[in-house]
Amino acid sequence: MPSDAQAPVKLSLPLEFQQDIFNELREEDELVLLARGLGILRIATNLLHSYDAAGNNLILLVGADDRENVWIGESLAEHAAVSMAPKARGLSLVNTDLMSVGAREKLYAQGGIFSITSRILIVDFLSGLLNPETVTGMVVLHAERVVATSLEAFIIRIYRQKNKDGFLKAFSDQPEPFTTGFAPLANMMKNLFLQKPALFPRFHVTVAQSLEGRKKAEVIELEVPMTDAMKDIQNAVLECVEVSISELRKANTGIEMEDWTLDSALHRNFDTIIRRQLDPVWHRTSFKTRQIVRDLSLLRTILHALLSYDAINFNKYLDTVLAASQPPPGSTRQNQSPWLFLDAADTIFRTAKRRVYQGKVTNADLANTSNAVPDSLQPVLEELPKWNQLAEILQEIEQDAYFNPAPQDTSNGSILIMCGDQGTCRQLREYLQTMYVRPEETAEEDEDEEKTPSASFMMRRKLRNYLGWKRDFSNVSAALFSENQKAINGSTDQRVQSGRSSKAPPGKRRRIRGGGSASSGSTRTDTGAVRTAGDRDAHIASLMAELAPTEIEAMQKTEIGYDPLDNMEDFYELFDMNSLVIIHPYEGDMDEHVLEETKPRYVVMYEPDAAFIRRIEVYRSSHTDRTVKVFFMYYGGSVEEQRYLSAVRREKDSFTRLIRERGNMAITLNTAALDPQDSFLRTINTRIAGGGRLAATAQPPRVIVDVREFRSSLPSLLHGRGMVVVPCMLTVGDYIPTPEICIERKSIRDLIGSFANGRLFNQVESMMQHYKYTMLLIEFDQNKSFTLEPFSDLSAPPTTSIAAGLSTTPDLQAKIVMLTLAFPRLKIIWSSSPYQTAEIFAELKKNAEEPDPLTAVQKGLDPEMQGQEMRTFNQVSQDMLRALPGVNEKVVSTLMLEVENMAELANMEDWELARLVGTDVGRRIARFFTRSLWEGVPVPGGF
Repeated sequence: MPSDAQAPVKLSLPLEFQQDIFNELREEDELVLLARGLGILRIATNLLHSYDAAGNNLILLVGADDRENVWIGESLAEHAAVSMAPKARGLSLVNTDLMSVGAREKLYAQGGIFSITSRILIVDFLSGLLNPETVTGMVVLHAERVVATSLEAFIIRIYRQKNKDGFLKAFSDQPEPFTTGFAPLANMMKNLFLQKPALFPRFHVTVAQSLEGRKKAEVIELEVPMTDAMKDIQNAVLECVEVSISELRKANTGIEMEDWTLDSALHRNFDTIIRRQLDPVWHRTSFKTRQIVRDLSLLRTILHALLSYDAINFNKYLDTVLAASQPPPGSTRQNQSPWLFLDAADTIFRTAKRRVYQGKVTNADLANTSNAVPDSLQPVLEELPKWNQLAEILQEIEQDAYFNPAPQDTSNGSILIMCGDQGTCRQLREYLQTMYVRPEETAEEDEDEEKTPSASFMMRRKLRNYLGWKRDFSNVSAALFSENQKAINGSTDQRVQSGRSSKAPPGKRRRIRGGGSASSGSTRTDTGAVRTAGDRDAHIASLMAELAPTEIEAMQKTEIGYDPLDNMEDFYELFDMNSLVIIHPYEGDMDEHVLEETKPRYVVMYEPDAAFIRRIEVYRSSHTDRTVKVFFMYYGGSVEEQRYLSAVRREKDSFTRLIRERGNMAITLNTAALDPQDSFLRTINTRIAGGGRLAATAQPPRVIVDVREFRSSLPSLLHGRGMVVVPCMLTVGDYIPTPEICIERKSIRDLIGSFANGRLFNQVESMMQHYKYTMLLIEFDQNKSFTLEPFSDLSAPPTTSIAAGLSTTPDLQAKIVMLTLAFPRLKIIWSSSPYQTAEIFAELKKNAEEPDPLTAVQKGLDPEMQGQEMRTFNQVSQDMLRALPGVNEKVVSTLMLEVENMAELANMEDWELARLVGTDVGRRIARFFTRSLWEGVPVPGGF
């Protein structure tokens, strides 16, 4: 094993708490839980560089995404150049299948730091391409993802089983996942094979002293009041959310509802939490409950759009929401969302429209406007309050930079504006470019007045685009519903011509979308149009994308012209950083790069973000020679403020619970490798049948697994039960537990997709040719309902009208029945979770021999086994041949290749069959076809 040599390393960790964490990690293995924004990637990079500079080390980096790989790779290269470390090799990426096995093996032999995707690493570990004993250590990022069924937990278990001396460090900056469930921190530590957690919240003494002891950044907090219309809309949306939660509570008693509050509903994962709690009983929930769960996500999106979209785009979004929620013409079934019937919903749509214009615009006005504003419309064009506040901040910054220059300051005079997403960035860029431009209608009035920042030009341009979009959207929506109505009428005529009744049989249950049941007296027309509600939503969303040009395209049409680029040196030059305004979205740890590269003197936080505030603190404390002035903007009394305060409070509460659990947590003893005696006892077959002797073998049980199956958690659970998992590239099947058993595993979504493209029939047919026992494993997700009903709406949409009752697409259960009819020898295993599947595999392997990997790989590839030739023939014909007397697999292969069809085989003479399959077998086949089934009634000569 390579030596872990200590080398002098130049640290780029100027803060005390960062140095403390680094020193602790160099001494012992531990899990570091850090508050967001405190530079977790910087600490991990310095740790990796300390081992990289020592040389002759093989370090594995697990859990890093693409952006983090770029960060770490650049930082390691910079560290190596600064510290003059000749042995440092930097970061090597192993994240694609383009790199061959031989190339990976050579890289591993050379050593260095490797960032490897979990799927490739687990296969290399199990196949022996990378020996865990040669690994110096492992660094795990995003430790919150290492749950019991994850590939990362599988990797760490194998690493610790075969390597007791290598180090293991884990990092995470998300404390919330470590506080859910029973003893969550202890369970996470068990999965990580670590014993010591190190907690560093923002209120940690060392962290607070590091960030507050030095010169702090100047922060100006700006509470921007919302307009009255925005307040009315927000209150109305919150009322709809509260009513929806109340309806959920009434309809779902007996479920833990502690987190079903209005405060929790403001977070992004609220609907995910509710869905997770309802998953075990999702098939028994009503259509109304499912609709409310979807509506909560929609209402939360509306709240976000209210504060981030301009008034016109917000009204446009509500138009699409309303159009998608309307029932089709001719439908009497009220399937609209319950919140749309509230008075608060009317307030939302009415107030949103009033923010844009007053008056009523008819279709005739829209048809004659040609994107011009009609006379009957009075534009209101309410501006977002933050726009004017941003303009005032920029003016203040300009005055401050002019009257208070800082020649001794090493930071640039640039201005960094941070936003929530790219859409807000585009909006602010357009506003800053046009805030001093006046529309033609008001240009003469403002000629003599001093120009003040205004979004009137931008908003009027958006209004003209909106009117054109609304005209096209109305026409296409009307055509869509007209098309559906024609389809209903056409299918009804077809049903009448075919003699079918328009009413459902009394007492007959019909399946309707959402899993509910219709009353016996309802008619076929109650189900609505051809498209289901989900199809209509998707269609209208695509219409919006097609009809509404993006803001970038609109700006390009008006601003970009032909430029021959002649005499470029006279017109182009580098940006002056002192006069540069940079608008950038929040990107997590990548924001540290933005601060280091731009070195801004002024930072405007257009939207609040707790993690970025801490990054500013770390940046300012790390660079005492730079001045940073921060403007922190938020809407007072808004959900934006409540969401920010709630996120800070949840993180603080999570660290408090973790500190309390760590104080009471027992020491976790990791038994990665079993005692030799225990290992022997685990392989004893204790099942005595027929008076046989007790059999025991020192060879552990073995399962051959297709490498593509490592996306699932089943291989990890099989390994956890003491089985040796052998990864191979299998042509036939997914799992080979014994030489005679082949198993094809399908999750529900995979099963639906395999039925849709017909791949499953080919897979089962191939397994039938090469194995005595073929099994289809249908595996459900853990903590979800063990029934196919919730997945009935995931199958392909029907090809004809649902209202006509002429659907030709069978449901999932019917397809499974058809599969079993086509392959009677196929066994189906139903498993409620991967854990139960692992138990089923253990039962299948009792009293069975171990499979051979080489033989399993050759199945379907060896020409002598006729795998390729047999695959093209009809399975039904093969089964008929196997039913003939004296016929084995070799005879079946010969007859399929030499005889055209069953009729020709039935009419062949004895000597012809003897020439193909031998005298004895040929005589028996001929007698079978010429035998009299009834006395005096001979069987015809052909089929």
